[in-house]
Amino acid sequence: MQVTAKMVKELRDMTGAGMMDCKKALTASNGDAEGAIKWLRQHDLATAEKKAGRIAAEGIVDSYIHEGGRIGVLIEVNIETDFASKNEDFKELVHELAMQVAAMNPTYVTRDEVPEEVVEREREIARAQAIKSGKPERIVERIVDGRLEKFFNESCLMEQSYIRDDSKTCEELVKELIGRIGENIKVRRFVRYEMGEGLEKRNECFADEVAAQLAK
Repeated sequence: MQVTAKMVKELRDMTGAGMMDCKKALTASNGDAEGAIKWLRQHDLATAEKKAGRIAAEGIVDSYIHEGGRIGVLIEVNIETDFASKNEDFKELVHELAMQVAAMNPTYVTRDEVPEEVVEREREIARAQAIKSGKPERIVERIVDGRLEKFFNESCLMEQSYIRDDSKTCEELVKELIGRIGENIKVRRFVRYEMGEGLEKRNECFADEVAAQLAK
């Protein structure tokens, strides 16, 4: 099938990939747009793997305040050059990741950051639950491994499903942009604040408080 300029432009508009990459993807997929998108994603992931060892010491710190001011996030994401840190797609990625942290409340960036004692605690909890539920000993460890994977998927930002497209993880989202702009990107750290978190809450409701005041 002949790949036309219109097809290339439409794929570029959908994905943000470069014109030449869009043409290659369409050619490889015989003009099928869905196949081309999959080709681009695989291409971006492969490119990201090649650049994973490169130093990313520039970047930006971004913030996100959820409507009403109840949740706030600060996040630092690094990239190789100061020039690339001003790229609009990069800035949008950082803001999307800040929103992800606000919405999904991860504890760590990657599983490598999870302390060994936390991993062992989660492992023991999962093992005790499996044994208590009467699961055969031969499958207990498989259940434990599965629950530990679920813990990493929920607790680590890069392993969470992206809130706008759950067909990909946040790690894949980052790698797709690495493939497009050609620079390594690393999420370094984040902090999330939630209004009243850690404070002792009063039990009485507002109506009871008013009634108590009137009774004085």
